[in-house]
This record gives sequence, structure tokens and C-alpha cells, in this order.
Amino acid sequence: MNALFTNIFNSTQTTNLQLTSFLVCIAVSLCLGFIIAFAYAFKSRFTNSFFMTIALLPAIVSVVIIMVNGQLGAGIAVAGAFSLVRFRSVPGTAKEISTIFLAMSTGLITGMGYLMYGVIFSLLFSLLLAVFNFIGEKSDLRGPQLLRITIPEDLDYTNIFDEVLNKYTMNYKLVSVKTTSMGALFKLTYQVNMDTTKNEKAFIDELRERNGNLEVMISREEVRENEL
Repeated sequence: MNALFTNIFNSTQTTNLQLTSFLVCIAVSLCLGFIIAFAYAFKSRFTNSFFMTIALLPAIVSVVIIMVNGQLGAGIAVAGAFSLVRFRSVPGTAKEISTIFLAMSTGLITGMGYLMYGVIFSLLFSLLLAVFNFIGEKSDLRGPQLLRITIPEDLDYTNIFDEVLNKYTMNYKLVSVKTTSMGALFKLTYQVNMDTTKNEKAFIDELRERNGNLEVMISREEVRENEL
């Protein structure tokens, strides 16, 4: 049983690397990569390119670690090459960054030859990732929203909507005001947390009564489009 948790390589020197051990590491890393990718995608929005990257990253890192294991110069060169990747990618969310670190850590463990530790590590954290995705999907159904109200230029918006907002929201904040239609209209943008016990349609109807039946829109808070 203890043999499952030992290094599958007989030596830390790459000159003694066996083809069978090399292929086993790649195969295990690929399987774990797809597990991590599916855990990331569970109940979550994702791009195909990022899914593919997460699936392949453990195997790629594993091969790199196998090849530079025990060679200081090669290790420093690879570290420098990896550092350049940061400047070739768009800023990622905290979830994306943590998933990348999870995939890289899995590849590092399997590349060192500790396959069972890699399996345990990746399965445990993939399960936690899926659970957090599920909890986040449930708890974020009525999170912060953007309320946009169009009003005529002669309407004083300072306190005109406060009564309605206090009635239907838990809290609100005016975040922007801009003119449109050559200054004939104003567009107000509020960040609101809706009271889930209140009727959203009744909320919009009362706003329309006060803004002259002009446009009223409620949407989810805007998110960054340039995903990894």
C-alpha cells in the first residue's frame, strides 16, 4: 500500500527516465486535468479555450518538471520562460487564477512522480471547486443589480425615486448620471440589492409612474468580458 505513495521514478536524474513511467505520468496528468476542467465548468460560465487550457496544463507542467528535475540551469530557464506568459494574457478573475494554480500544482506533483498524492490533491480541490460553484450559483441569483432609469431633463432626480427605492430594495446607490438625446433626457444608473420578498414588476411600474413612462431597465451587475 505504501508503494502507491512513493515516487514512481527510480532516480531524480532524467538520464534514468523510463518511457513507461513518463507515459504514465502524462496519462494521469491528462485525466486529472480534465477532472479539474469539468469541476471549473460545473454551474459556471467558461470559454472553450480556458477549459482546454486547464485540461492540458497539468500534463504540460508534468512534462516540464520531469525534464528539468535535478538540472538547476534548465529549471531557471523554464521559470524565466513561464514568467513571460503573464504578459501575454488578459487579467483573470480570482477563480480563474486559483484554477490555474490548481492545475499547475497537480502537474508539479505528478511530474515529481507522486501520482497518488496528485490524484488525492486534485480530486479534493476539484470537489471543493465544484461545491463552491454550486453554492455561488445558488446564492448569486439575486445579487447586486444595475437599475437604469431614463428621465426628462426638467425632472429633479435628487429625491424623486427615494421612496420607491426604499420600499423595494435593501440598499441602493446612485453610481452615474449622464445626458442623452442631445441633453433632452438623463440616464440614471443605480446599484441596487433587491428585496426578494417584493414584486419586481410592481417596482418597475412605480418607477415608470415617476419618470413619465420612459425606459426603466434592471440587469445583473456588469462583468468583465475579456475572460481567459
